[in-house]
Amino acid sequence: MKKNETRPYSQEERSGQEKNEEMIIGRNPVIEAMKAGKLIDSIFVNADARGSVNLICRMARERDIPVKQVREAKLDAMAAGASHQGVIAVGACAEYAEVEDILAAAEAKGEDPFIIICDEIEDPHNLGAIIRTAEAAGAHGVMIPKRRSASLNHTVFKTSAGAASYLPVARVANLAAAVDDLKKRGIWIFGTDGEGQDYAGADLTGPVGLVIGSEGFGMGRLMKEKCDCLLSLPMAGKVNSLNASVAAGIFMYEIVRQRRSRIGQG
Repeated sequence: MKKNETRPYSQEERSGQEKNEEMIIGRNPVIEAMKAGKLIDSIFVNADARGSVNLICRMARERDIPVKQVREAKLDAMAAGASHQGVIAVGACAEYAEVEDILAAAEAKGEDPFIIICDEIEDPHNLGAIIRTAEAAGAHGVMIPKRRSASLNHTVFKTSAGAASYLPVARVANLAAAVDDLKKRGIWIFGTDGEGQDYAGADLTGPVGLVIGSEGFGMGRLMKEKCDCLLSLPMAGKVNSLNASVAAGIFMYEIVRQRRSRIGQG
Protein backbone atom coordinates (compact mmCIF):
# COMPACT_ATOMS: atom_id res chain seq x y z
CA MET A 1 0.00 0.00 0.00
CA LYS A 2 1.37 3.42 -0.93
CA LYS A 3 1.96 5.95 1.82
CA ASN A 4 -0.90 8.27 0.87
CA GLU A 5 -3.22 5.57 -0.35
CA THR A 6 -6.47 5.26 1.56
CA ARG A 7 -7.01 1.79 2.92
CA PRO A 8 -10.60 0.54 2.52
CA TYR A 9 -12.36 -0.23 5.76
CA SER A 10 -12.94 -3.86 6.60
CA GLN A 11 -16.46 -5.11 7.25
CA GLU A 12 -15.68 -5.31 10.96
CA GLU A 13 -14.43 -1.70 11.03
CA ARG A 14 -17.47 -0.45 9.12
CA SER A 15 -19.73 -2.27 11.55
CA GLY A 16 -17.92 -0.68 14.47
CA GLN A 17 -18.22 2.78 12.93
CA GLU A 18 -21.94 2.33 12.35
CA LYS A 19 -22.45 1.28 15.96
CA ASN A 20 -20.55 4.33 17.20
CA GLU A 21 -22.61 6.61 14.97
CA GLU A 22 -25.80 5.13 16.42
CA MET A 23 -24.81 5.44 20.07
CA ILE A 24 -24.40 8.29 22.53
CA ILE A 25 -22.09 7.07 25.29
CA GLY A 26 -21.80 8.49 28.80
CA ARG A 27 -24.02 10.38 31.23
CA ASN A 28 -23.40 13.99 30.21
CA PRO A 29 -23.53 13.30 26.45
CA VAL A 30 -26.89 11.54 26.88
CA ILE A 31 -28.28 14.36 29.03
CA GLU A 32 -27.14 17.01 26.55
CA ALA A 33 -28.53 15.01 23.62
CA MET A 34 -31.96 14.93 25.25
CA LYS A 35 -31.78 18.63 26.10
CA ALA A 36 -30.93 19.35 22.46
CA GLY A 37 -33.93 17.35 21.27
CA LYS A 38 -31.92 14.75 19.36
CA LEU A 39 -33.82 11.71 18.15
CA ILE A 40 -33.24 8.92 20.66
CA ASP A 41 -34.77 5.50 20.25
CA SER A 42 -33.93 3.95 23.63
CA ILE A 43 -31.55 4.28 26.57
CA PHE A 44 -29.63 1.47 28.24
CA VAL A 45 -28.64 1.96 31.88
CA ASN A 46 -26.82 -0.10 34.47
CA ALA A 47 -29.50 -1.35 36.85
CA ASP A 48 -27.23 -0.54 39.82
CA ALA A 49 -26.25 2.96 38.72
CA ARG A 50 -27.33 5.98 40.75
CA GLY A 51 -26.79 9.74 40.77
CA SER A 52 -27.39 11.46 37.43
CA VAL A 53 -28.72 8.18 36.00
CA ASN A 54 -31.94 8.89 37.91
CA LEU A 55 -32.15 12.26 36.15
CA ILE A 56 -31.61 10.56 32.80
CA CYS A 57 -34.40 8.08 33.50
CA ARG A 58 -36.74 10.90 34.50
CA MET A 59 -35.94 12.91 31.38
CA ALA A 60 -36.47 9.79 29.25
CA ARG A 61 -39.90 9.17 30.77
CA GLU A 62 -40.90 12.78 30.05
CA ARG A 63 -39.93 12.24 26.40
CA ASP A 64 -41.51 8.76 26.19
CA ILE A 65 -38.12 7.15 25.50
CA PRO A 66 -37.89 3.51 26.66
CA VAL A 67 -35.25 2.85 29.33
CA LYS A 68 -33.76 -0.65 29.44
CA GLN A 69 -31.96 -1.76 32.58
CA VAL A 70 -29.05 -4.06 31.74
CA ARG A 71 -25.93 -5.49 33.33
CA GLU A 72 -22.59 -3.74 33.19
CA ALA A 73 -21.23 -6.41 30.83
CA LYS A 74 -23.88 -5.52 28.25
CA LEU A 75 -22.89 -1.84 28.35
CA ASP A 76 -19.20 -2.75 28.14
CA ALA A 77 -19.86 -4.76 24.99
CA MET A 78 -21.92 -1.96 23.43
CA ALA A 79 -19.34 0.72 24.24
CA ALA A 80 -16.42 -1.34 22.87
CA GLY A 81 -13.93 0.19 25.29
CA ALA A 82 -15.38 3.67 25.63
CA SER A 83 -16.25 4.97 29.11
CA HIS A 84 -20.03 4.65 29.32
CA GLN A 85 -20.52 5.55 33.03
CA GLY A 86 -23.48 3.19 33.13
CA VAL A 87 -25.46 4.89 30.33
CA ILE A 88 -25.73 4.48 26.56
CA ALA A 89 -28.41 5.98 24.32
CA VAL A 90 -29.22 4.57 20.90
CA GLY A 91 -30.18 7.12 18.28
CA ALA A 92 -33.35 6.91 16.20
CA CYS A 93 -33.35 7.32 12.42
CA ALA A 94 -36.76 9.00 12.30
CA GLU A 95 -39.46 10.34 14.60
CA TYR A 96 -42.28 8.04 15.58
CA ALA A 97 -45.76 8.88 14.41
CA GLU A 98 -49.11 8.45 16.15
CA VAL A 99 -51.73 5.95 15.01
CA GLU A 100 -53.89 8.98 14.20
CA ASP A 101 -51.23 10.12 11.73
CA ILE A 102 -51.50 6.81 9.89
CA LEU A 103 -55.28 7.02 9.69
CA ALA A 104 -55.03 10.66 8.58
CA ALA A 105 -52.65 9.62 5.76
CA ALA A 106 -55.24 7.17 4.46
CA GLU A 107 -58.01 9.75 4.70
CA ALA A 108 -55.93 12.36 2.88
CA LYS A 109 -55.54 9.93 -0.04
CA GLY A 110 -59.20 8.98 -0.02
CA GLU A 111 -58.26 5.33 0.57
CA ASP A 112 -59.29 2.62 2.99
CA PRO A 113 -56.66 2.27 5.71
CA PHE A 114 -53.91 -0.24 4.96
CA ILE A 115 -51.82 -0.77 8.09
CA ILE A 116 -49.03 -3.23 8.86
CA ILE A 117 -48.94 -4.39 12.48
CA CYS A 118 -45.67 -5.98 13.61
CA ASP A 119 -46.13 -8.26 16.60
CA GLU A 120 -42.71 -8.51 18.29
CA ILE A 121 -40.53 -8.41 15.17
CA GLU A 122 -37.18 -8.24 16.95
CA ASP A 123 -34.75 -8.49 14.03
CA PRO A 124 -34.04 -4.94 12.76
CA HIS A 125 -33.28 -6.30 9.29
CA ASN A 126 -36.73 -7.87 9.12
CA LEU A 127 -38.41 -4.72 10.38
CA GLY A 128 -36.49 -2.60 7.89
CA ALA A 129 -37.44 -4.93 5.03
CA ILE A 130 -41.11 -4.86 6.10
CA ILE A 131 -41.11 -1.05 6.19
CA ARG A 132 -39.47 -0.92 2.77
CA THR A 133 -42.07 -3.24 1.22
CA ALA A 134 -44.94 -1.52 3.03
CA GLU A 135 -43.91 1.87 1.65
CA ALA A 136 -43.55 0.46 -1.87
CA ALA A 137 -46.93 -1.29 -1.65
CA GLY A 138 -48.71 1.90 -0.64
CA ALA A 139 -49.46 1.01 2.97
CA HIS A 140 -50.33 4.02 5.11
CA GLY A 141 -48.19 3.08 8.08
CA VAL A 142 -46.68 0.50 10.38
CA MET A 143 -47.43 -0.16 14.04
CA ILE A 144 -44.91 -1.71 16.46
CA PRO A 145 -45.00 -2.34 20.22
CA LYS A 146 -42.81 -0.29 22.53
CA ARG A 147 -41.36 -3.41 24.18
CA ARG A 148 -39.91 -6.59 22.68
CA SER A 149 -39.57 -5.18 19.19
CA ALA A 150 -36.94 -3.82 16.87
CA SER A 151 -37.26 -0.07 16.55
CA LEU A 152 -36.26 2.82 14.32
CA ASN A 153 -32.52 2.50 14.70
CA HIS A 154 -29.97 3.01 11.94
CA THR A 155 -29.92 -0.66 10.94
CA VAL A 156 -33.65 -0.46 10.27
CA PHE A 157 -33.13 2.75 8.30
CA LYS A 158 -30.46 1.20 6.09
CA THR A 159 -32.41 -2.01 5.52
CA SER A 160 -35.52 -0.03 4.65
CA ALA A 161 -33.49 1.83 1.98
CA GLY A 162 -34.68 5.09 3.52
CA ALA A 163 -38.38 4.17 3.52
CA ALA A 164 -38.46 4.69 7.29
CA SER A 165 -38.18 8.43 6.55
CA TYR A 166 -41.36 8.42 4.46
CA LEU A 167 -43.70 5.85 5.99
CA PRO A 168 -45.27 6.68 9.39
CA VAL A 169 -44.26 4.20 12.09
CA ALA A 170 -46.26 4.33 15.32
CA ARG A 171 -44.79 2.81 18.48
CA VAL A 172 -47.57 1.95 20.95
CA ALA A 173 -47.42 0.93 24.60
CA ASN A 174 -50.12 -1.73 24.23
CA LEU A 175 -50.41 -3.28 20.78
CA ALA A 176 -53.50 -5.34 21.63
CA ALA A 177 -55.36 -2.25 22.86
CA ALA A 178 -54.31 -0.33 19.73
CA VAL A 179 -55.70 -3.16 17.58
CA ASP A 180 -58.98 -3.02 19.51
CA ASP A 181 -59.19 0.68 18.70
CA LEU A 182 -58.62 -0.01 14.99
CA LYS A 183 -61.42 -2.58 15.03
CA LYS A 184 -63.78 -0.02 16.58
CA ARG A 185 -62.99 2.21 13.61
CA GLY A 186 -64.12 -0.45 11.16
CA ILE A 187 -60.71 -1.86 10.23
CA TRP A 188 -60.57 -5.62 9.74
CA ILE A 189 -57.59 -7.30 11.35
CA PHE A 190 -56.00 -10.16 9.41
CA GLY A 191 -53.36 -12.27 11.12
CA THR A 192 -50.74 -14.37 9.38
CA ASP A 193 -50.64 -17.91 10.73
CA GLY A 194 -49.95 -21.38 9.36
CA GLU A 195 -53.33 -22.60 10.59
CA GLY A 196 -55.29 -19.88 8.85
CA GLN A 197 -57.30 -20.05 5.64
CA ASP A 198 -55.61 -19.73 2.24
CA TYR A 199 -54.83 -16.05 1.76
CA ALA A 200 -56.04 -16.07 -1.85
CA GLY A 201 -59.63 -16.75 -0.73
CA ALA A 202 -59.89 -13.77 1.64
CA ASP A 203 -61.47 -10.44 0.75
CA LEU A 204 -58.76 -7.87 1.48
CA THR A 205 -60.27 -4.96 -0.40
CA GLY A 206 -61.60 -2.93 2.55
CA PRO A 207 -59.93 -1.28 5.55
CA VAL A 208 -57.16 -3.70 6.52
CA GLY A 209 -54.75 -4.19 9.40
CA LEU A 210 -52.26 -6.96 8.58
CA VAL A 211 -50.52 -8.56 11.58
CA ILE A 212 -47.06 -10.04 11.02
CA GLY A 213 -45.85 -12.31 13.82
CA SER A 214 -42.36 -12.65 15.25
CA GLU A 215 -39.62 -14.52 13.47
CA GLY A 216 -39.49 -17.53 15.76
CA PHE A 217 -42.93 -17.84 17.33
CA GLY A 218 -45.40 -16.06 15.06
CA MET A 219 -48.21 -14.04 16.61
CA GLY A 220 -48.73 -14.13 20.34
CA ARG A 221 -51.84 -15.83 21.72
CA LEU A 222 -53.60 -12.57 22.62
CA MET A 223 -52.92 -10.98 19.25
CA LYS A 224 -54.16 -14.09 17.47
CA GLU A 225 -57.41 -13.85 19.42
CA LYS A 226 -57.80 -10.20 18.38
CA CYS A 227 -57.70 -11.05 14.67
CA ASP A 228 -60.93 -11.18 12.67
CA CYS A 229 -59.40 -13.73 10.30
CA LEU A 230 -56.21 -15.77 10.08
CA LEU A 231 -54.47 -16.18 6.72
CA SER A 232 -51.86 -18.68 5.57
CA LEU A 233 -49.60 -19.19 2.58
CA PRO A 234 -49.57 -22.54 0.75
CA MET A 235 -46.38 -24.47 1.46
CA ALA A 236 -45.40 -27.14 -1.07
CA GLY A 237 -41.78 -27.69 -0.08
CA LYS A 238 -40.00 -29.36 2.80
CA VAL A 239 -39.51 -26.01 4.57
CA ASN A 240 -42.82 -25.08 6.18
CA SER A 241 -42.24 -21.40 6.94
CA LEU A 242 -40.91 -18.23 5.37
CA ASN A 243 -38.84 -15.34 6.67
CA ALA A 244 -41.21 -12.82 8.33
CA SER A 245 -40.40 -10.01 5.89
CA VAL A 246 -40.76 -12.28 2.84
CA ALA A 247 -44.14 -13.55 4.02
CA ALA A 248 -45.22 -9.99 4.81
CA GLY A 249 -44.37 -8.92 1.26
CA ILE A 250 -46.52 -11.66 -0.27
CA PHE A 251 -49.53 -10.75 1.88
CA MET A 252 -49.08 -7.03 1.22
CA TYR A 253 -49.05 -7.44 -2.53
CA GLU A 254 -52.12 -9.64 -2.42
CA ILE A 255 -53.85 -6.67 -0.79
CA VAL A 256 -52.49 -4.43 -3.57
CA ARG A 257 -53.67 -6.87 -6.24
CA GLN A 258 -57.18 -7.11 -4.84
CA ARG A 259 -57.54 -3.37 -4.41
CA ARG A 260 -56.44 -2.70 -7.96
CA SER A 261 -58.77 -5.40 -9.23
CA ARG A 262 -61.68 -3.82 -7.37
CA ILE A 263 -60.89 -0.39 -8.87
CA GLY A 264 -60.72 -1.95 -12.34
CA GLN A 265 -64.09 -3.61 -11.88
CA GLY A 266 -65.57 -0.37 -10.60
